[in-house]
Amino acid sequence: MPDVVLSPWLATVLFVLACLAGHRYRRVWKEEGPRWQLWVFGVTAAVCLLAVGLLPITTN
Repeated sequence: MPDVVLSPWLATVLFVLACLAGHRYRRVWKEEGPRWQLWVFGVTAAVCLLAVGLLPITTN
């Protein structure tokens, strides 16, 4: 498997996307909105945070 790395700008974009998805997840949860939206926002936030947390970031 080739080495998969993130550039700093992509890691920043993924982190911001995770924050926005997490905020939206919390809002839908508090308003007892549709469960499919909880899944969409929750999985989006989780995947973004896992990518930022587990993939190395290049500095060149």
